[in-house]
Amino acid sequence: MSQCEQVLHYMQTHKRGITALKAFEKYGILRLSGRIFDLKESGYDIVTDMIEVKNRNGDVCRVAEYRLRG
Repeated sequence: MSQCEQVLHYMQTHKRGITALKAFEKYGILRLSGRIFDLKESGYDIVTDMIEVKNRNGDVCRVAEYRLRG
């Protein structure tokens, strides 16, 4: 399965979207934004939400979370 197929399958089977950290942990994908670009170019309607997470120091930071619209 290609990286795009893995990301698409994840978004189709999880209500919560996928972040770069989740993509790296689960699939070893280093450039999730590149795969999202490829999927959008293929016609998929993908929404980007900025969510707050805590980093390893406990500080709050914002990261992109991608999900299929709908």
